[in-house]
This record gives sequence, C-alpha cells and structure tokens, in this order.
Amino acid sequence: MKRKIILLSLLMMTLFSFAQGNEKETIGKTSAAETKAKDTLNMGWKKTGNIVFLFNQSAFNNDWRGGGVSNMAGNIGLNYDFNYKTPSLIWDNKLIVSYGLTKLKDADTQKSDDRFIFTSLVGKKASGYWFYSGFLDFRTQMDSGLDTATMTKISHFFSPAYLQAGPGMLWKKSDNLKFNIAPATSRVIFVHPHFTETGASFGVEQGDSSRFEFGAALSGYYKFNIMENISWENILMVYTNYLDEPKNADMDYQANIVMKVNKYISTNIAFQAIYDDNAVGAFQIREVFGLGVNYSF
Repeated sequence: MKRKIILLSLLMMTLFSFAQGNEKETIGKTSAAETKAKDTLNMGWKKTGNIVFLFNQSAFNNDWRGGGVSNMAGNIGLNYDFNYKTPSLIWDNKLIVSYGLTKLKDADTQKSDDRFIFTSLVGKKASGYWFYSGFLDFRTQMDSGLDTATMTKISHFFSPAYLQAGPGMLWKKSDNLKFNIAPATSRVIFVHPHFTETGASFGVEQGDSSRFEFGAALSGYYKFNIMENISWENILMVYTNYLDEPKNADMDYQANIVMKVNKYISTNIAFQAIYDDNAVGAFQIREVFGLGVNYSF
C-alpha cells in the first residue's frame, strides 16, 4: 500500500511539474504574442499635435494706489509630432511654431515669443534601445526683433537661422524618453548682410551672410507626468564647435508645464534658457505663464 501511495505521489508531482512547465511556456508564448501584436499595432505613422492660445492680463483704474501698469499679452503655439516606425527603423519629426505679443499701457506692442523649430531624427536598430542615427535641426524666427534700448532692428525672419545635421547614436526607450549623441555635426548660421555691414552678428563675420561650424551635438527629450493632469516636457540641445572655442558650448533648454483643467482649458508655463556666446555672453531667459485654450488633434 505504501509503495502505491509513494508511486501515486511521485506521479502527481511529475504531472504537477509538467503542468507548471506547460503553464509557464503558455504564459511566455502569450506574453510574447501580445508584445508582438502591440508592436505591430504601433507600426507605421503616428501623428499628434496641439494648438494652444495663452492669455494673461492685468488692469488698474486711475484711482488705484497700490502701483502697477495695465498690460495684456497673448501667445499662440503649435506643437506637432509626426513619427514613423517599423520593427527596425524609426523616424521622429517635431514642428514647434510659437508667436506672442505684449502690450503695456502707453507703450508700443512688443514681441514676447517668436520661434520656428523643425527637427527630424531617423534611427536604424542597433541593439536594445540603441539606434544608428542621423538628425536635422532647423531654427529661426518669423518676425523682426528690436533692441529695447535703442529701438533699432537687430533681427528678422531667417536672421538668424540655424541649420544642424550629422550622424550619431540614438538611445530611445519611448517617444517620451530619448537622447541623441552626434560627435560629427555640421552647423551653418545664416543672417541677412544688412546685420553684418558694420560688424559681426550672431557669430557671422562682418560682410558675410553665413558661418560654417563643425562640432558635436547632444539632444535630449523627456516628458513625464508630475501628477494626474500635470505634464512636464523637457527639450535640450547642446552644441560645441571644434573649430572655435570648443569649451564654450551653446545650449538651448525648453520646459513646458501643462496643468489641465479639462479637455480644452489648461494653465501653461513655458520656460526657455539659451546660452550662445556668439549672440551674447550670458543666459537669455524667457518665461510665459497664462491660461490656455487647447485643441488637440
């Protein structure tokens, strides 16, 4: 009897182990199939965009004694992504267009924002999250800029304009977390000859209309949720020119914080810090805060 019980126990343990193995194998195959199906669904083009209008205003009547100047400001911006993906290839494109005006009482209307940015990044699968990559980055403005002290024009459309391109290596975990290293990047700075008649402008020598540079570029993108309905987008671009003062790296950092009230209304904070010693040997800081009306597509 004992022998039968022992044999039965051994048989049950064998069957149980076999069943466990089959279950693990089934789970593994199911998980792999689900992952493959999910990846297949995410193939092809993915297009997302957002248009936002920011508005802020302060008003004081003539009897107000607390101090202050009536003002009004408005910004409109487009942030559009159109990305393509296959099992071995990715192609990420981003377009940022933003323009803003500020009006102080008894003063002329002035620009508060003016950006046109297009970036394109293509990657061929290497290993894990790594891709062999090539990128293109174009940046300019759409309207004239004035020196507030002298009220003279110091920039306008396509002056300056920056074009960068080069091969590199991309690490991409998701659409919301990636960085690209490009150690052999060419950059060209364009300005209208009008701005170099009497001296250098944005690094372009007197009498010229462009400047060629060769160096290294690093770009990064990270977007995450601070909490429900509050997102923080970070965009970083760093460039150093091997041909002239390589230790003086140029930097452009942008942060966009969106606090959603509902589908169409949000509070938006935009922050930008630029360091470019060809333009000015100090940080250029821009910050915009306001109530936003959003339309996503």
